[in-house]
Amino acid sequence: MLDRLKAFLAGQTDAQDALAGTGDKVQLATVALLVEAAQMDAEFGAEERAKIIELVEGRFGLSAAESRELLQVASEKVEQAVEVFGFTREIKNAFSPEERIEMMEMLWEVAYADRVLHNLEASLMRRLAGLLHVSDRDSGLARKRVLVRLGLED
Repeated sequence: MLDRLKAFLAGQTDAQDALAGTGDKVQLATVALLVEAAQMDAEFGAEERAKIIELVEGRFGLSAAESRELLQVASEKVEQAVEVFGFTREIKNAFSPEERIEMMEMLWEVAYADRVLHNLEASLMRRLAGLLHVSDRDSGLARKRVLVRLGLED
């Protein structure tokens, strides 16, 4: 799977064809958005990396090694990207409305991995909610669930 993702990053047409029929493109888009959220405050630290790996393992059933490699590939893809629209489009088209809300919850977990929400992270979250067609209410409820889980709100 990860070889196909790397080939996709290199722009190989065969890899793009191979990715089209699998969940690999969606996984890459998901992790790319998580990386984008983690980098928004200009500090992509160990806590955020660990949180992304944990979320990817849980969401996609990948091993820790596969999750780390996917994180690396997605990080490279984010560096090359000029916008997040392509990533959000993949997720919007592949995920049900409930799964998109779960995605917002994952994004909130990454944004709060360092236990502080930076203004740029908050702005990105509003933008992503709109692009993923998740209502402000549902995004807010996802945020509250994360805050409760982290012990930041009762």
